Amino acid sequence: MNGPAALAPARRLILAAMIFAVAMTFIDQTIVSIAAPKIQSELSLTATGLQWVVNAYLLALAALFAFGGRLADMVGHRRMVVIGVIVFAAASALCGLTPKGGAAEAWLIAFRAVQGAGGAIMYPAALAIVVDAFPMRERGKALALFFGVAGGLTAIGPILGGLLTEWTWRAIFWVNVPVAAVALVLTAKAKPVDRHRREPMDYRGLALLVPGVGLSVFGFQQSGVWGWHNPGIWICLAAGAALLAVFTRVQRHTRSPLIHMELFANRAFLAQNVVLAVAMAAFIPTFFFISLYAEASLGEDADQASLDLLYFFLGFVVAAQIGGALLDRRGAKRPVVLGCLIAAVGYFLWASQVTQLSDSDITWFVIVAGAGMGLMLGQANTDALNRAPRMKYGEATGITQTVRNYGSSLGFAILGTIFTTVLRNRLTASLIAHGVPRAQAMHQAAKTSGLTGNGSGTSGAVPRYVRLDYADAICSVLYTMAGIMVLAFVIALFALRGGVQTETADEAEQAASSARDGGGGDQPPTHAPVEQ
Repeated sequence: MNGPAALAPARRLILAAMIFAVAMTFIDQTIVSIAAPKIQSELSLTATGLQWVVNAYLLALAALFAFGGRLADMVGHRRMVVIGVIVFAAASALCGLTPKGGAAEAWLIAFRAVQGAGGAIMYPAALAIVVDAFPMRERGKALALFFGVAGGLTAIGPILGGLLTEWTWRAIFWVNVPVAAVALVLTAKAKPVDRHRREPMDYRGLALLVPGVGLSVFGFQQSGVWGWHNPGIWICLAAGAALLAVFTRVQRHTRSPLIHMELFANRAFLAQNVVLAVAMAAFIPTFFFISLYAEASLGEDADQASLDLLYFFLGFVVAAQIGGALLDRRGAKRPVVLGCLIAAVGYFLWASQVTQLSDSDITWFVIVAGAGMGLMLGQANTDALNRAPRMKYGEATGITQTVRNYGSSLGFAILGTIFTTVLRNRLTASLIAHGVPRAQAMHQAAKTSGLTGNGSGTSGAVPRYVRLDYADAICSVLYTMAGIMVLAFVIALFALRGGVQTETADEAEQAASSARDGGGGDQPPTHAPVEQ
């Protein structure tokens, strides 16, 4: 009963439990955007307040990921998954119970931030449990499924949001409660080993890291709202960078640091994190620009626009499974390098067709871009985690997720700036060509060229030249995404080494023990990490 075949069901149950646990965090990254107008209308939120309903969640996630990963290694992975799920579900329920009136804005923003905090302490622990449960030769397939489902849920978020909002916008938060209940039941049944080590928390590092990451990400987020000319953007970015520089220096001289900087001495771990940061600059913004193109250029309504995301994830999910199998058989370099190249080609061909204003002309290129991302993203993440010692899986996950959030925030800042600049110039030229005086044209273009679509589904009411101007701006964004993936390709090609990573017999036995003891309670505290 202790052979590989007997262990497989236990591992699959652990994987299913952790997928349900993290499902909420991915759905909530995109589900709110569809319901935002109804939320604002019913609760009388200000425009700034509505923006913070989105940003509070994302900021809390980004700022607390590293802390959550370290805490999971210290307190116990299973324990932190359970706590994180409960916190997330409770905060979701309270978001759905937001009262009307003057307190509504503060209430909703506060509990969105609590949601983010719950996700930040849950996700690294959940991923660490999956990595710990599977031997290295099987992790590629397991984590390909984990990341593939997670990615698919990000795309489903807007669709689910549209369906639930027809009933009530509050349901987009309440839907997390039954998902959390399933996650808790499966976790209790799977009983993954609660591996941990007792060490003091580095509160000095925490006090430097959280505001450092928070200010940096906030600066990137606000660049599209305030504009790069606003000194507040540069103050946030400079202050964040300064705090992170001090944090890095302090960590090198701390006995029990929040982040062990020696992890970055591993060339593959460092390289995969750089590749992840670069690729995420294109990946997460893709969701937004797919929807924006469908709404602003094609005139589709929000529900139709969200369906276009499924083409991207059709390619993503299928290729993710292929990439996972390649990782197990050949190592990480081949799927990561090939995936970056395929994604670059997909984005390039996609960009070349968007000005045709036809969904059918871009469908296959959207699928190709998604396939490239699916082939490389999960594999880069898995390979980075494979380089960490077993007792630092939570910490390593916290690092990779912080890096991914940084990359996506920077990508939004760069791509959003490119979009608004090109759109403003195109609209100005078009309005002048249609007889509008230059000063009035410039003012009207500056007012129109925001990162929002009309979402009306009535393309006939919008002049074709305006829809083309939006398409031209998105074309520039997609060409930039192709360039970003070329950069990721070059980094992966020259920084990664080929070959399959292997684990010691000791580590293989510990992985088997994690699944075999799936019903066996806590792992005794380990004071020294197991080195790979």
